[in-house]
Amino acid sequence: MSLFQREREIIVDNEFTDSFDFEEIEEFVSGASKNLFISHRFATSDKMQVQPRGGFPTYEKVFRLYEEFKSAGVDILPLTIDSNTRLNDYATARKMLELSEENDTDMLNGYPLINHGYRTTRKMMVHFDTPVSLRHGTPDARLLVETAIASGIFEIEGGPITYLLPYSKNFPLDKAFLYWKYVEKVCAHYSQFNEAINRESFGPLSATMQPPAIVLAIQIIEMLLSLEEGVRSFSVSFSQSGSVVQDVVSANVLKRLARKYADTFGFTDAAIHLVYHQWMGAFPRDKFFSDSLITTGTVIAAMVGADKIITKTRNEAYGIPTKEANALAVANVQYTLGILRGLPAISDEREEEHLERMVDAIMQAVLNDDADTLWRKVYNSIKKGYIEIPFSPHIINANEVITVRDPDGNIRIYDRGRLPIPDDCFEYERSKIELPEGKRVVEKIIEDIGIMQ
Repeated sequence: MSLFQREREIIVDNEFTDSFDFEEIEEFVSGASKNLFISHRFATSDKMQVQPRGGFPTYEKVFRLYEEFKSAGVDILPLTIDSNTRLNDYATARKMLELSEENDTDMLNGYPLINHGYRTTRKMMVHFDTPVSLRHGTPDARLLVETAIASGIFEIEGGPITYLLPYSKNFPLDKAFLYWKYVEKVCAHYSQFNEAINRESFGPLSATMQPPAIVLAIQIIEMLLSLEEGVRSFSVSFSQSGSVVQDVVSANVLKRLARKYADTFGFTDAAIHLVYHQWMGAFPRDKFFSDSLITTGTVIAAMVGADKIITKTRNEAYGIPTKEANALAVANVQYTLGILRGLPAISDEREEEHLERMVDAIMQAVLNDDADTLWRKVYNSIKKGYIEIPFSPHIINANEVITVRDPDGNIRIYDRGRLPIPDDCFEYERSKIELPEGKRVVEKIIEDIGIMQ
């Protein structure tokens, strides 16, 4: 038995899990329907894939949610994991699941996959015969991912940066890198038996005033960390920024640089996909405005040529959407995509060159670190403040970068902190900002955060 397999045996030996039969799981993955693999869907369909969000504690409610989604024409099903499981607190998750089942009241904000187990969950995955994406936000997702793949969930979202800095305050960064290295190895292992397990980075980050240079650099880094462990299908992503032009520019640069860095590192056979998240910030309370915001996001996704769009609902300002609202959003997005045919390609060459230079500068600062492995280079770069996520709660995050919007709604870098971007690029960013006389920067930030309300 290899050291890695021994580690896997230890991870799955948990009182809250099914007893894992690795041989049986490999046989299941080998014989699984191609329809369960989003990597297969990407390779065989030119259509943009539509994926909502959603998850409930009980098996029955998730089953009914999937029925609602399927009737609305969904392409990719979501499985959102509850917050106790995200924190590896499986004991509390089990208690809350029992209460949810007994009282028909949702005591968890998602599906406790560990407690349901892969044998039970697999029945639902096989029944719907549709790709399912695991959405969770977990720094230590080792057991969760083992259980997900055994269940028939063949797309795993997240990464050591995007599922740590925006979500956690104290979780050790070095452990997150090592735990996600394990996840990548598991995904690469199971990719041998059928279609590739697809990995997807979480582009929205803190979903608040994220400058594209930081978003794109982190996407490329998490892609490289995944590919170096043997993953061969990866999705980079970003979210609607509030500026149509900036989204188009971000998409064009991200697609180009992701391919460039993958090829430079020797991963020429890797399939790279683009995912676009509809607006992740505060939604307007007027549901008609919400509908307009969602439609705008759908149009932008079509303009940038996204391979997948992740939808929102008109109820976002009011709490967790119902399954009916979620299904309506899917149907509306599918309808809008059906109308959008033959959109012309647009770009802003100066903005693209400017953004590309900033991303390359950040990447070079990371890659020039003296550490002997990529993950250590990235770890050191975060500690140095070369990479940071604005509004992250994590104690290691520098929290020095300040962003505001320019008059056209583009997110600009007002204070670069320790970001290693060229001086002339920073001067260009500052030249686009117009701060009204007498208005404090913090007031401008608050105003810009609530731009869609």
